Amino acid sequence: MISRRETVIAHIKSEYSVSPEYLFEGDFDTAVFRHNDTKKWFGIIMKVKCSTLGIEGEGTVDVMNVKCDPLLVDILVQRESFLRAYHMNKRLWVSILIDSEIEKGEIFELIEQSFQLTDKKQKRKKQ
Repeated sequence: MISRRETVIAHIKSEYSVSPEYLFEGDFDTAVFRHNDTKKWFGIIMKVKCSTLGIEGEGTVDVMNVKCDPLLVDILVQRESFLRAYHMNKRLWVSILIDSEIEKGEIFELIEQSFQLTDKKQKRKKQ
């Protein structure tokens, strides 16, 4: 059976033609996803200790950080499977516990929003 992590990575490869980058020497649990042209991050998957995130349990969990509208971040963190982003701007990024009960379609929608929010073309339209 394919893990949720592998499903998310496969979706990003298929939808955006972006492969995970492992930027930290010897760390193959932290995968960064960047736009091919600007190299701006739109997502990162990593294993984080439960205790570091302040959640119950031993061991680690897979989280994915994505950029969101600040109002959406405030709404999402009210739900059990979302946290203010670990190691990112907590107002603009959210951590998703990807192995939780969240539907993969919702995760994919949040990845799409993050991709759009970090795309240079999006910024030009606002000007």
